[in-house]
Amino acid sequence: MVSTMDGKIIGGLLVLMLAAAVASSGCISGGSKEKVLVVGTSADFPPFEYKDPQTGNITGFDIELIKMVAKKAGYDKVEIKDMDFDSLIPALQTGKVDVVIAGMTITEKRKQVVDFSIPYWKADQAVVVRKDSSITVSSLDDLKGKVIGVEKGTTGAIYIKDNLGDQVTLKEYNSYVAALQALLNGQVDVLVIDSPVANMFTNKYDVKVVYTINTNEHYGIAVKKGNKELLDKINKALQDIMNSPDWNKLVEKYFGS
Repeated sequence: MVSTMDGKIIGGLLVLMLAAAVASSGCISGGSKEKVLVVGTSADFPPFEYKDPQTGNITGFDIELIKMVAKKAGYDKVEIKDMDFDSLIPALQTGKVDVVIAGMTITEKRKQVVDFSIPYWKADQAVVVRKDSSITVSSLDDLKGKVIGVEKGTTGAIYIKDNLGDQVTLKEYNSYVAALQALLNGQVDVLVIDSPVANMFTNKYDVKVVYTINTNEHYGIAVKKGNKELLDKINKALQDIMNSPDWNKLVEKYFGS
């Protein structure tokens, strides 16, 4: 027989154990742990990721894609964390997010610190100016002496640093939106940004593309270095989606004429 005091102690322990289980799993539903994929992004990169002006929710090609990938990979829910682009890899390395999808180019330098999925998109770098600008660009040499706006940590920023160095004045911004505003305000002469985003900006703002730098970049989904189990799940799900009609529908939704 268990005494009243013993019963209270056992009952209290059970409550504590249940509370600990809930705290460690985040959610218990029907006695099983909900599988949540925590995704890092930088929601200033339309049409890949951006905030819907009506709802304030983060949406876009990448966001819909990662939700499809997560579902195929067996996850119940996706949690999106928005941050500056150059904070994404550190967040992945420290375990604040499980994956990163942010129009992130697969580069050898990044591959030293994170693992990438198979590529899902190709892009180049575009040189963007205001519509009323008289600036013309037919080669990189035409950018010498110019004030160039870029987003911190992007391949556009790296490319300009590597190829033009101190021959230009480089202004780095925390987001593409801030860089675009600087261009519109006359604080920079040109922007160097990923071509898909440049095309989106030309449809919405008084800017134009005057030159394309053929960098032949490919975007991938990043996971923590060495997390082969998650990477394999992501790759299988991503490949299945890219081979399905859902892929064409998604591309048409965001890039169709």
